[in-house]
Amino acid sequence: MMSVERLDRTRGELAAFLRQKRESLSPLSLGLPTTTRRRTPGLRREEVAAMAGVGLTWYTWLEQGRDISVSSYFLDRIATVFSLDEIERRHLFLLAQKRPPICRGNVTVENPPVAHLLLNDLKTRPAYLFNLRWDVLAWNPAAQLVFGFEDRHIEERNIFWMLFADERLSRNIDNWEAQSALFVASFRRNFAQAPEDEAMQELVFQLQERSAYFKDLWNSQNVHGRCRGQRTITVNGIGPVLFHHSTITIDQEQNLYLAIYAAEDDEIGKKLAVGTYPEKVESESLSFDRISPHDEHE
Repeated sequence: MMSVERLDRTRGELAAFLRQKRESLSPLSLGLPTTTRRRTPGLRREEVAAMAGVGLTWYTWLEQGRDISVSSYFLDRIATVFSLDEIERRHLFLLAQKRPPICRGNVTVENPPVAHLLLNDLKTRPAYLFNLRWDVLAWNPAAQLVFGFEDRHIEERNIFWMLFADERLSRNIDNWEAQSALFVASFRRNFAQAPEDEAMQELVFQLQERSAYFKDLWNSQNVHGRCRGQRTITVNGIGPVLFHHSTITIDQEQNLYLAIYAAEDDEIGKKLAVGTYPEKVESESLSFDRISPHDEHE
């Protein structure tokens, strides 16, 4: 149980955080009138409450560090008025509710430098970077051998499109039906973060039109939290390979993830550490970087 001293300290930090954000805002930039009678730096408390559409008394008590409970909706309204970014919003929720907020989903196509470094380092481990929609943004040569991203059109480099609309991958996955069910159950968590995103909606619609099995899985409403386990995939020129796989978060705010596959047999891993392809291929809407084994020395 959280101690009284810690609760008092947290409420004090919340009060200071809200006050600093309120006082840092310019009334003029928000279209509010400025007069010589304004003694408070930034906004007045009543202005914050009015703009957020919340009660003045309740906001005042919150900024004063009183022991009150507020809803997530209340905090989101305050965060909007203060133009908080995702990190600041998370900080606000932790101070006010002792738990993080539900992450807002966004589908990005950016490739952070750290992803390139990791992909270059994982020479014997097939690995690829993907976003909230599970579009594959970058990969290493080992992943090319296993998944064949390079062989697909840029708009088809999506894990679910490859699983349910293109049998080149699905036919190589042992126990495909059970494995694809796990994929869909994991994706449902991501979809819940951005259910109004048009790209997410369009992907689900097209997959349901294309695959009756995907439609059944999607309608089952199963949700799966684990992004790790074992999976056997037949690799051209090598044969069936048992992989241990896991997913790590590269950028929580941008919803970027790195899937890593490690062959149980180290000798097979060495065989996967080959392959080259162009450094960059661009389309009108997306840019996907390739990770070449020669890049790290350039």
